[in-house]
Amino acid sequence: MLRHLPVMLKEAVELLAPGRGGRFLDGTFGGGGHTRALLEAGDEAQVIALDVDPAAAERAEAVKKDFPGRFEFCALNFGELANLRESGFAGALFDFGVSSFQLDDAARGFSFRQEAPLDLRLDPSSGQPASHFLETADREDLVRAIRDYGEEKRWRRVVEAILAARGSGQLATTLGFASLLEEHADKPRGGRIHPATRAFQGVRIAVNDELGVIERGLPAAFERLAPGGVLAAISFHSLEDRIVKRLFNRLAGRPEHGRDSRPQDERVRLAELITRKPLSPSEEELSHNPRSRSARLRALRKLPV
Repeated sequence: MLRHLPVMLKEAVELLAPGRGGRFLDGTFGGGGHTRALLEAGDEAQVIALDVDPAAAERAEAVKKDFPGRFEFCALNFGELANLRESGFAGALFDFGVSSFQLDDAARGFSFRQEAPLDLRLDPSSGQPASHFLETADREDLVRAIRDYGEEKRWRRVVEAILAARGSGQLATTLGFASLLEEHADKPRGGRIHPATRAFQGVRIAVNDELGVIERGLPAAFERLAPGGVLAAISFHSLEDRIVKRLFNRLAGRPEHGRDSRPQDERVRLAELITRKPLSPSEEELSHNPRSRSARLRALRKLPV
């Protein structure tokens, strides 16, 4: 089992600069690594952290004891940031995807290498497990999960196999679904990526509405920044990074994408980009944390009104 290692920790702390003090938002507490680093970097720094995972709330208790009066945990999905009363943050950080704790806990159903009920929910107390989604979703939703979110090359074969397997029990467990994917999904050359990887990821994104959460949460976090505050986001998937890139470009008064031909006088510049291109993990980090290989970090600074 791999221990939890916060991704791109050094880069995130340097961008947010907690040594200057102020209140910071950790929108994805997870294992608490980024929160601890922010609190350790500045005695005047305070952190409010969010997470819907009940296990994260338990881990947060240790942080409260270590940093009394400087840390607050909220059991809140960051897509619901509009409901957060606090504002005026000096910085906000998001680390999308799942944590090592979730991946390595077989009972949570995130791993296709260990037998467990096929769940994939970040918050096990709400929504539907992945097994129910696969048994009941219409074809359009399955295509969106497998083709669009999972970027599976053989998505037609996989979708048809899922529909054919309904009622058989094969979609109820991690290893059952993984065996279906080993037979029907694309098998990348060299065996570096397991055939189940893309489809599991796509179904997880669908079950948790992960892209919708990002689309709602990032603008709400930006609104809650103080002038000069920094918004930083770590993505692990091209679809996540696309949302971040387009929002940051829009806030910086730049074209959102290659087809955005609006004249400059129709754009509003509310922020400046700190990273014109996303930062990637260092070779040193990749050597001791292979799970960081797909991470991309972007950041911007809110301009004074």
